[in-house]
Amino acid sequence: MKIKHLLGTLMAAAFLSPMAIAQSFPTKPVRIVVPFGAGGVADVTARVVAQKMAESLGQAVVIENKPGAGGIVAGDSVAKAEPDGHTLLLMSNGTAVSEGLFKTLPFKTLQDFAPISTIGYFDLAVVTAANSRFKTFGELLAFAKANPGRLNLGSINVGSTQHLTAEMFKSASGAEVQIVPFNGTPAVVTALRGGQIDAAVEIVAPVLTQIQSKALRALAVTSDRRAPVLPDVPTTKEAGLPGYVARSWNGLAAPAKTPPAVIARLNQVVVAALNSPDVKKKLQDLNVDPQSSTPQEAATLLASEVKRWGEVIRAAKIAPQ
Repeated sequence: MKIKHLLGTLMAAAFLSPMAIAQSFPTKPVRIVVPFGAGGVADVTARVVAQKMAESLGQAVVIENKPGAGGIVAGDSVAKAEPDGHTLLLMSNGTAVSEGLFKTLPFKTLQDFAPISTIGYFDLAVVTAANSRFKTFGELLAFAKANPGRLNLGSINVGSTQHLTAEMFKSASGAEVQIVPFNGTPAVVTALRGGQIDAAVEIVAPVLTQIQSKALRALAVTSDRRAPVLPDVPTTKEAGLPGYVARSWNGLAAPAKTPPAVIARLNQVVVAALNSPDVKKKLQDLNVDPQSSTPQEAATLLASEVKRWGEVIRAAKIAPQ
């Protein structure tokens, strides 16, 4: 009888454990590891969402910045953390890019993380100097096709989303262009305004002020719909290159083997945060399109982005580091 009672107790505990785990979580502050420096759009986005998450969870949600090495340091620290939901990673398409950009990683991107939800998407644009001869994306595209090797297209460093999106222009258009990488957005802007390059691919947020002040001209955005902050700028599909579509994104993930009940709880909290009017406004003011997802949708996005950017890296003949 005692054995039967013990077995029954254990079975009941096993059955109730997911609910109990979800109800007791979190038991301490939650840490979000951000693979970028403080003050950037990704960092500020994480902080805005973290503050709202803390209100729902009843525990502090703190940001830990671990920039560098293509996000590998940040990713490794989360992959090796206790899978209890208290340590999370701010993922991005950079997480997906790293899979094809490096020969080896200290973690397996698709196996060592449990995606929770997407947070937001960032628009990229093809921009020129205000005094450029190219007044439209169609003019730039026509020139590139008619003059192989003569169009210089700038971006930030090799392997960045901006650089790979610039590389995508070549395959999407079939034109031979020169991709010129720089060590940061200020250098790209200086080269544009100085006439050293013809155009550049950049995330909208860091060049929006230059566009609004008429120092730069946005020819097209590479998203599948127009950017809310640039409603008069066409998409690359509208401007004549339907195969040229790319967006940057970020989301949250926990270490693999984190209990599904905890993932579900975190997803619930993230979705609620992104549905909050004040969070929406703060993110939109950063030119971030707030979008949540289910854990499965986030996992599917990560897998598709690993495949997609891997193909771009191989097509661009970028040797893995």
